[in-house]
Amino acid sequence: MKVQVRGRNIEVTDALKDYVVKRVGKLDRFIDNLGDAQVTMTVEKDSHRIEVTIPVNGMILRGEESTGDMYTSTDLVVEKLEKQIQKYKGKLQKRGIRVMSVQKPSAADDTEEEAPKLVRTKRFAIKPMPVEEAVLQMNLLGHNFFVFSNAETEQVNVVYKRKDGNFGIIEPEF
Repeated sequence: MKVQVRGRNIEVTDALKDYVVKRVGKLDRFIDNLGDAQVTMTVEKDSHRIEVTIPVNGMILRGEESTGDMYTSTDLVVEKLEKQIQKYKGKLQKRGIRVMSVQKPSAADDTEEEAPKLVRTKRFAIKPMPVEEAVLQMNLLGHNFFVFSNAETEQVNVVYKRKDGNFGIIEPEF
């Protein structure tokens, strides 16, 4: 794997570049087929941020960390990427796809996270209602989303609360 290091508002010294290349290069031992890593280091006031992007078989691993020290940020982003790789490998193995790796992860990583599973099925009657009433029902229930039959289109829609505090609607398209 080739590691390309760029700096914004920071002079990338040889020592810093060597450290980043060494730490990010170690991700190669966890999984084969890693593409070229793009590393961007940025300094804004007292914040030292590092962003790492690595393509893997059509997917993208991406990590970003920000601390007061670029070396610490590098260590934290590499840990984050290692966890992403383990999660990615676990998903592939569950699908029956064989993943080649050079080294088995350490004993600390042996405690595999349990895959999410369907634990509940909820059924309810859907009555036709306008979008405004669906938003009202959602707020009354205290939920982040509400499934309803749109009285205007006679289709099942989902109204949801957005992070900015506004509402969105999901309508099927055939």
